[in-house]
Amino acid sequence: MPEQDDWEREFDHRWANSAEHKEPSARARMLAARWKENPPEPAPFRADPDPVPRRSSWVSTVVVLGCVAAVIVLLGYAQMRSPY
Repeated sequence: MPEQDDWEREFDHRWANSAEHKEPSARARMLAARWKENPPEPAPFRADPDPVPRRSSWVSTVVVLGCVAAVIVLLGYAQMRSPY
């Protein structure tokens, strides 16, 4: 039974969570020190770094239909070549 008491004392999360002062993580301390002298520039949430020009919907349609036609032709050719 004393082993279980040591185990409960070692992993007492309620006691740890009830602490008045919680120390920030190492990464938080590093960023705070870095940003103290050189604050980051404001950036919009999930902003694209460079806008990508949009392709025409016709180009996408032609590419898809071309791939489908190529598959149909390849399957037809393979069926013609098979001896069965």
